[in-house]
Amino acid sequence: MATQTRHPFPFLPVTRADMEARGWDQLDIIIVSGDAYVDHPAFGPVLIARFLEGRGFRVGLIPQPDWHSAEPFKALGRPRLFFGVAAGNLDSMLNRLTAQKKNRSEDQYSPGGRTNCRPDRASIVYAQRCREAYPEVPIVLGGIEASLRRIAHYDYWSDKVRRSILFDAKADMLIFGMGERPVWEVADRMRRGEQFQDIRDVRGTAYLINDAETKALEADPARRAVDRKVVVLPSFEEVVGDTRAFAVMSRDFQMETNPGNARPILQRHGNRAIYINPPPRPLDDGAGAGDGSVGMDELYDLAFNRVPHPMYKERIPAYETVKHSIVLMRGCFGGCTFCSITEHEGRVIQSRSAESVLREVRALRRMGDFRGTITDLGGPTANMYKLKCRSEEIEKRCRKLSCVHPGVCENLRTDHGPLIDLMKQVRQEEGVKHVFIASGVRYDLAERSPEYVKELAAHYVGGQLSVAPEHVSPRVLEKMKKPGIESFERFQHMFACASEEAGKEQYDIPYFISGHPGSSLEDMVELAVWLKQKGKRPRQVQDFIPTPMAIATAMYHTGMDPLKMEPVYTAKGLREKRLQKALLLYWNPEHWPLAREALKLAGREDLIGRGPHALVPPETAAEAARRKRAEERERYERRAR
Repeated sequence: MATQTRHPFPFLPVTRADMEARGWDQLDIIIVSGDAYVDHPAFGPVLIARFLEGRGFRVGLIPQPDWHSAEPFKALGRPRLFFGVAAGNLDSMLNRLTAQKKNRSEDQYSPGGRTNCRPDRASIVYAQRCREAYPEVPIVLGGIEASLRRIAHYDYWSDKVRRSILFDAKADMLIFGMGERPVWEVADRMRRGEQFQDIRDVRGTAYLINDAETKALEADPARRAVDRKVVVLPSFEEVVGDTRAFAVMSRDFQMETNPGNARPILQRHGNRAIYINPPPRPLDDGAGAGDGSVGMDELYDLAFNRVPHPMYKERIPAYETVKHSIVLMRGCFGGCTFCSITEHEGRVIQSRSAESVLREVRALRRMGDFRGTITDLGGPTANMYKLKCRSEEIEKRCRKLSCVHPGVCENLRTDHGPLIDLMKQVRQEEGVKHVFIASGVRYDLAERSPEYVKELAAHYVGGQLSVAPEHVSPRVLEKMKKPGIESFERFQHMFACASEEAGKEQYDIPYFISGHPGSSLEDMVELAVWLKQKGKRPRQVQDFIPTPMAIATAMYHTGMDPLKMEPVYTAKGLREKRLQKALLLYWNPEHWPLAREALKLAGREDLIGRGPHALVPPETAAEAARRKRAEERERYERRAR
């Protein structure tokens, strides 16, 4: 009885015994995931599996299978419709390696935080094993790894341009973005008897076509649809050999990300091509239209136990982070060039209803370890809930990549009222003692709502508030598509005043990026001086990682801004990236040697000293001795090699 109370819903089948307990001899769909099985909506592959289950499909899950043979992929038998394959909540390479290409010490999505629970490029490996297990079963790639590798892309970890992941995975279809709509349409059409190979018009899907089809589309791009000309990107062979062609590809791709006006995309790879349908329509706000559409509320009303599967005896770090948090919305219209949220979730904000959020709060209250504290009430951004363009027609026609850069669009409704009302309702819910906002606050929007800043400071900050100005240099911020530092400083003042008014001692904790395209050592010195003047000692510093398909990644690889087709400086070597990061950590003695080197290279030795304006002190005798020993050791090792 205790087990039934703790787990009110049957977990998705992970063994044959689980299938037999439900009286099933065959599953319709099997989802293979690189993450441990946590029955919670924050885990993408599980969310998709529960969504399909909620719509009447028999769905099983194979979490973190041993990929060294096909046998573990046969554990649940042959699926009737298809295999769904996802690397997990993160790109598997990003999950394993840091910006310095060193192994991470922990895998947040594995039991006990253990590493090596999934292969590199997990989507490719898992798909190949599924093919070995059941050669005739269709394979559908999904999740963020596949989504952001759907065209030719620069791969930071191998430092080369790789072809679309569909070619290497040898899968039959790729679903990109948040895949509920397309995966439902594909599964439903197959259930109704349509052959998988005939399903080629679903928004949010991509598939491979042969040479004859490719030539026909290249010769007459308008033939695919009367008024939706196919956009032909530079070929894989062109972008491998020509950085300018890569920049053109990146620019043209970005112009086709608005579901309201996006056209199909074609990119040739040798004698075949990938054909990409327009992005899926955003989910409906709230409960949806009720005509078979998908509403945000439906996803969070699904049968989640909100805990890891009982087969795990060790903690799963990512679960500990999200178990008492609540997502209000998805999508982001910020358009930051270093971020892939827009490419994956879309720029149209999709929000839950207040009733749905309150139902989840009550579900949290029933959890045995809930003590009244909601650790986050947000999403990709804390304060974009219910924010939309004032006109659907304007939104459908718009091809801007950001609604807030270079300034907040006059057509964007920035009313924080619905969010403030919802925050109050959650805070006042029975059994809730504290509600915190840990998601990053978009300060250029927040400064337009003094009431929001006051409510935030008074009730939702546990002493420290996360914000992300990222840099101070206007030149770098323009390449990031972030607002000027003046906007952040205005918000800082508003937040400080609101905290004082609430009688609380609270601080903003700014996040910064080092090594971003456009940022030179001189720009990082400017940032370090600003930090020193403001008395800031950032501990959360992100060394820029070029993730697949991001605009900043195209800048990093090509040395060119693809949106303006002009040169942009980029720190390419790992050592220069370390030098830039050391300037951000100027206050930490561990980083003083590299910070001094950076200052000398930037011609700013005036900032080395013991005066009030100096960033780092001069080298001590002990440091000099350590440096000389390290240099001698390095010379010896070089000779030995």
